[in-house]
This record gives sequence, structure tokens and C-alpha cells, in this order.
Amino acid sequence: MGNSCISEIDIASYSERLIKNEGAKRIPLLGTLELTFRCNNRCVHCYVNKRIEAPEEKEKELTYADLRRILDDLAEEGCLWLLLTGGEPLVREDFKDIYLYAKKKGFLISLFTNGTLITPSLADLLKEFPPRSIEITLYGVTEETYEKVTRSPGSYKKCMKGIDLLLERDLPLKLKTVVSTLNRHEFMGIKKFVENLGLEFRFDALINARLDSGEDVTKLRIPPYEVVELDMTDPKRGPEFVHLSERTSGMKLDPNLLYRCGAGVNSFHIDPYGYLMMCNMARNPSYDLRHGCFKDGWYDFLPRIRELKFKKQNKCKDCDLISICDQCPGWSQLEYDDPETPVDYLCQVAHLRAEAFGIT
Repeated sequence: MGNSCISEIDIASYSERLIKNEGAKRIPLLGTLELTFRCNNRCVHCYVNKRIEAPEEKEKELTYADLRRILDDLAEEGCLWLLLTGGEPLVREDFKDIYLYAKKKGFLISLFTNGTLITPSLADLLKEFPPRSIEITLYGVTEETYEKVTRSPGSYKKCMKGIDLLLERDLPLKLKTVVSTLNRHEFMGIKKFVENLGLEFRFDALINARLDSGEDVTKLRIPPYEVVELDMTDPKRGPEFVHLSERTSGMKLDPNLLYRCGAGVNSFHIDPYGYLMMCNMARNPSYDLRHGCFKDGWYDFLPRIRELKFKKQNKCKDCDLISICDQCPGWSQLEYDDPETPVDYLCQVAHLRAEAFGIT
């Protein structure tokens, strides 16, 4: 046979094209499903951080039957990309059942895990029924730094073992890090380690406040200028910010709308207790899927949330840098218990990014 006339397209480009398609408006293409808030680590920066043995948490979580019904509903409404996350999703005893059920429904699955609970049998299962991607967060290249973050003795070696098990099976693994004052000094070491493995490396230096307003994790943030210094170590980041700014310039968005992002348009978030919400940051208001169906939550509840408007004056409303700023109602809600109060830290980062990458 001759050369095929069917062109190929990478999944990222296909996703962007599909989301931009007018026919895809109000289709829940991308979903995040938090299976649990519990975790076997106790990461100092974590915004949920529930102990693995917490019985009251386990009792409140969606059952396997609940999750099957929700997954059925998501598939029915056209969801394609599904992220399974936590907490640590692997602490659920029924994780394999949940994962296989989601695979059978046809979702393109991404799995976020700390890697410490990966076993040979689980790695074999993932090899037989591979996800679209597996992402593990690596907090340091030394045991001391890694466990200073996780506060869990032995977690470093378990994580490295998990990484090895996935690499041995040639699974689609990505390694990333959350940069804080505790591991900033090892950033370049982490980057080099990941790249030497031939893997994709990503990082995030923006730490948000906790869901329960407990321990102040914002004190672990590195200064805004250091965030931008890290941005400049990645040759892709500058062009991405410029492209984002250029793509959104001229777009006519109502400056009075509280939500001007894509949350609730083609994406959604479901927490371990069955509450449907805009995203993992904007937790309130939410819709209880245990007493309602996803279709009603998606087509009736979330559109009403997206219609909410600012009730007071806000400097973000007319800011030209909003497209490259992480400022959103969810961040403000977690930081100040008020979705309209701007997070000054994010504002500083955005202005420094604009200056560094020539964005006006």
C-alpha cells in the first residue's frame, strides 16, 4: 500500500481543537475525579492532607456503586478525558475496580499519584490497561529534602521504587515538582534527574491555601521574583505566556463576570463526597451528585454559577494581564474566604512575568 493520506495529530492539539469547536460548547469533555482526600504522606504544603487511617473520611467517600453511576453519567454526557486524583487515589482498596470500570467506559485516563503505593501487580495492571498518562510529584532528589516535604519516613525510597516499576514497563510517566522554600535549592537537581530519565518535567511554584483554612501553607511560597526566575529556566514557558496573551487579546469577555476562565464550560471537578463544582479551587457553591444527576448539575447548576458577577469593585476586572495571571475566585476563596478579593501574590507574579517576557 502507498503512504496513508490520513494525517496524524497529537493529543494536545486535538484537545485544543475540540474544545474550540462550536459544536463542543457545554459538553463536559474534561473531568477531574478526586477519589479521596486521604493520603499515606503528610506533605507540609498539601491543601487537603487527610490521614490515610481517618475512618470518618472513609465513611464519607463515594462508594464504588456511587462512582459507577457517576462514571456512567459522565460517559453518557460526552466526557472524554478523566483525571483520577486525590489525596492519594491508590489508598482506596477498590482503586483497581474503579480504574478498570473507567477504562471500560472509554475514558482517556490520567492518574495523579505520589508513586509510593505502586506495586508490581498494579504496575502490571496499568501496563495491560494503560492510562493516557501517569504523573508523580517528586519533591527532592535527596531523601532528606523529599521527606522534609512529605513528613513520611521511608516515602522517598518507596517513590523511587514506584518510578522504577513504571519505567520498567514503559508506561507514560511524567515527573513534576511543587517548588517551595523547602526544596527550592534542589530544583535544578530535580530537573536534571527527570530529564536524564528521558521524561517530561513540569513544575509549579504557586502554592494555594488549604481547604480547611488550617495550617498556613502560604508561608512556604517562594518570592514572586523567584517564581519568574524558574519560569525562565524553561524555554517553553515564555512563548506559552506570550501565545496565551495574544490569543486572548481582543476577546470580548464581560469584565463584570466573576468567572472568566474555562471552568464549567468544558471542564468540571467532582470531590470524594460526590460534590460537583467548577474546579478543584472553586469548591463553593457545589452540587450534590448523591441527590441529583450529573446532567442536571452540568446543564443547570454550573451555568448559573458562571453567570455570577462581581458585587464590589475589583482591580482584576479591567486588568490586561488577566490571561497570564492565576487569579481566580477559587484562589481568593481559599485565601480570604471571599471569591472577590484579589490574591496579591498572584498579581505580583503576573506583572513580573509580563515584564520578563515582554507582554503588554
